[in-house]
Amino acid sequence: MLKATMVIGASLKPQRYSHSAIIRLDALNIPVIAIGLREGKVGTTQIMTFDTAVAQCDTLKENLDTITLYLNPQRQEEYYDFIIDLNPRRVIFNPGTENPAFAMKLQSKGILTESACTLVMLATGQY
Repeated sequence: MLKATMVIGASLKPQRYSHSAIIRLDALNIPVIAIGLREGKVGTTQIMTFDTAVAQCDTLKENLDTITLYLNPQRQEEYYDFIIDLNPRRVIFNPGTENPAFAMKLQSKGILTESACTLVMLATGQY
């Protein structure tokens, strides 16, 4: 069974890259966990709020592989401890989300980081 990818910064708006990433991950049968400002659905994926995700942290980390970020660096700060507690194998910083200070924190915990575009990685088989 494939391990899940968590999309942080998930949007219900079809023009957003996070929305496209959820659709593409789902199309490739990669389990998706989506966290956004508003609850809702993108395809078959339910978007949960950060508070809901924090409450479910222990359950979420059981099958988690990757976190892909769609939040600017300032908005990421409230997620630092949550992401570190989840202990994913890797965190992808999509264009516009690059955060060297946070990447260094993650790397010090043994979490791989990549500054890359999830959509390009999926399209080129590099995911």
